[in-house]
Amino acid sequence: MNRSLTTLSTPVVLLVLLTACGGNNKPAQQGPPPPTAVAVAVANEGTAVYYDEYPATVTPLNQVEIYPQIAGYITGIFFTEGQVVARGQKLYEIDKQQYQASYDEAVANVNVALANLNRAQKDADRYETLAKQDAIARQVVDNAEAALESAKMQVAAARANVARVSTNVNYSTIKAPLTGTIGISQVKLGAAVSPGQTLLNTISSEDPIAVDISVDETDIARFVRLQNRKTTDSTFVFVLPDGSPYKASGKIGIIDRAVDPQTGTLKVRLFFANKQKLLKSGMNGNVRVLNSESGQRLLIPYKAVTEQMSEYFVYVVGDSSKVSQRKVSLGSRIGPNIIVKEGIREGDKIVTEGIQKLREGAVVKVVGDSAAVAQAPTAAQSTTGQTR
Repeated sequence: MNRSLTTLSTPVVLLVLLTACGGNNKPAQQGPPPPTAVAVAVANEGTAVYYDEYPATVTPLNQVEIYPQIAGYITGIFFTEGQVVARGQKLYEIDKQQYQASYDEAVANVNVALANLNRAQKDADRYETLAKQDAIARQVVDNAEAALESAKMQVAAARANVARVSTNVNYSTIKAPLTGTIGISQVKLGAAVSPGQTLLNTISSEDPIAVDISVDETDIARFVRLQNRKTTDSTFVFVLPDGSPYKASGKIGIIDRAVDPQTGTLKVRLFFANKQKLLKSGMNGNVRVLNSESGQRLLIPYKAVTEQMSEYFVYVVGDSSKVSQRKVSLGSRIGPNIIVKEGIREGDKIVTEGIQKLREGAVVKVVGDSAAVAQAPTAAQSTTGQTR
């Protein structure tokens, strides 16, 4: 029985000894974590100039496609392609031999009709004189007067035919309907053309030139106000396909009469000076429209903003170097910065680096730059290696 007691008491004694030996090594007390290193920027008012962009297409104010109005062969081309032509300038000539022959025949028919008219007039006058003397039957006089009226109608018809065939002769010479730049000819000498089917060329005006954009129906009131302004400034800037801005500024020339029910947009036509002929019909680009919110606005670095559930927040350094999270209402981005409409005030210190390490009420230490923030130890790193 004594042997059993000895066996049972051994673990108890070991436990007491271990407890006594370890009792002097109390866990080290953990102090508060060190401040989190962050970089900050001060919210300041600055000049915010920014634009809304709209896809745009260059289109001429006036453009005419030239088609022949008679059939025939091209016998003359009288212009230099790509050059400015004046209204009424001779451009093409269609072989007019057959039309000239028809004209000459029509003129001859007029002369025959006039001769017949002259004879009928004389007969009617002679018979009228005889009738007054009762020397001729009245029926002969009536027939003479009817022949005279018929001769007059034949003259009128012959003259109408002259006008018709002379029109075809005139159509054989094609002239510029407006002053503008003429394109590359679509036909060569000797080509057969058909009325209303063969495109000969296109003439378009280039200075000034139009640029069309489509704006949402919610922006109509804004563009009407811009149209009513009399001054020309940098409100409208056309961006060329290579990304460079066109030097001349534009103005609203025409606002279309109706909204497209399929797209909910309205066409707005801008006018731009084009003395150097840099803008060409059909060119695509963008139009930058100066935003009405441009001016002195509160700006902060965009990288300071975090998004949570479609809402935007920033950390502001307050008293005792503690941060608080603020919900902000944002405007447009201006380069690396963004406009803040609501949520902070000018002069607030906004955290720009080290945001991912922060929580509400955390104590921070402001360091100089991003490199210093990256090298600073975190709270977890500072407790590593402590005696336990």
